[in-house]
Amino acid sequence: MNDPASLAPLRLLFVCTGNTCRSPMAHVIAERVIERRGRADAEVRSAGVAALSGSSASEGAIQAAAEQGLDLTSHRGTPLSGELLEWADLVLTMGAGHLAVTEARGGGGKAATLSAFAEGRGSTRGWGVPDPFGGGIEAYRESFRILEGLVEAALMRHFDSGDDE
Repeated sequence: MNDPASLAPLRLLFVCTGNTCRSPMAHVIAERVIERRGRADAEVRSAGVAALSGSSASEGAIQAAAEQGLDLTSHRGTPLSGELLEWADLVLTMGAGHLAVTEARGGGGKAATLSAFAEGRGSTRGWGVPDPFGGGIEAYRESFRILEGLVEAALMRHFDSGDDE
C-alpha cells in the first residue's frame, strides 16, 4: 500500500432532499471514516435537491449524530448546484430520485445512489436510504445506522479499489 498522502484526492458530495437529515449525517460519518483512515486528501460536502440555503440540520439528525459522538450543530443547508457538481469527484445520493436530479443537473458519470456504490453494483441505481424527516428519534437512529454501514462500505470500496496499490 502506498502512503495515503501520495494518493489521488477525493472530493465527495452526498445529496438528499433538504440537506437537513440524511446527507448531513452521511457527511459527518464520512469525515470520521476518512480521519480514521488517515486520509488527509479527502474532502466531503453535502447538498440537497430542494434545500433551503442556510437551514440547520434537523433536531433528530443532530441528536442521532451526537449520540454517536458527531456534531451537526454548525451544519447549514446547501442547495445542489452546478458548481458543487463540478467540484465533486464522486456524488452519492440517498435515492434514485436524487440521482435523477443530480444527473439532470450535470452530475452524470460520477454519481450513483449510496447503496449501489457501497454494494459495488454494476448499476448506479440502488435502494433508497429511508428519510427520517418528520419521524421520531428512532427513525433518525435507524437512518444513521444504515448510513454508517453504507458510508463505511462506500469509502472502503473507493479507497481499496486499487488507488492504494
